[in-house]
Amino acid sequence: MDEAGRGSFVGPLVVGAFAVEEGDIEAVRESGARDSKCLSPAAREAVYARLPRWGSLASIALSPRAVDRAVQVGGLNDLEADTFGDLIRRLGGDEARVDACDTNEARFGRRVGLRAGGAVRVVSRHHADRDDPAVGAASIVAKVRRDRAVARLRSTLGDALGSGYPSDTRTIEFVRGHLARGGAAPTWLRASWATMTRVKRTRPAVTLDRFYP
Repeated sequence: MDEAGRGSFVGPLVVGAFAVEEGDIEAVRESGARDSKCLSPAAREAVYARLPRWGSLASIALSPRAVDRAVQVGGLNDLEADTFGDLIRRLGGDEARVDACDTNEARFGRRVGLRAGGAVRVVSRHHADRDDPAVGAASIVAKVRRDRAVARLRSTLGDALGSGYPSDTRTIEFVRGHLARGGAAPTWLRASWATMTRVKRTRPAVTLDRFYP
C-alpha cells in the first residue's frame, strides 16, 4: 500500500492498494511497476492498465475536509495508518507491505496492524514504493486514481486549477481568485494547509472557520 496527494493543497488524498500472490511479484516488476514518481503520466496509465492481470486493485480517497480535521489535531499520520488498515481488512492476505508515512516506520506499522485487526503481518518501510514492486504498483494505483480525481475537478473548474500542489503558482492564483469572488468555501480545498496563510494575504477576511459547518 501507498498514498498519493498527501502534500496537495487541492483534492483528495488517495491511499492505493495492490493485492498480489508472492509468486507473481517478479512479473509485476517486469510489467514496469515502480515508484509512481519515476514514471510519466502516460507510463503510469499503461502500467495501471496491466496490473489487473496479476492482482486486485483498491483505493480509498480521503476528502480535503477529512484531511483538514486530522491536521487540526495533529493526526494526519494516524488517519493514513487507519486507512491503510481499513484496506487490509477489505483485501485480506497474509502480509501487508506499506510505505511508511510516519518518520517512525515501526510506529506506523503498529498503528496499521491494530486497525487491520492484528491478523496480517505488516511490513512498514520508508521508500517501499522504490524498493518493492508490489508497493510500487500500489503507488501507481494511488497516483492514477488521485490524478483522475483532480482531472475531474479541472473539467469542472477549468485548467487554471493547475496540479493542486502548493508549489504550482497556477493553483495558488486560482484559489486566491476563487476566494476573492466570495460565496461558500470550496469543498475541494484543504483549508488547514499552511499555504492558506500565503493565499489569505490578499484576502484577510477569509478565515479557517469558514471552511467548517
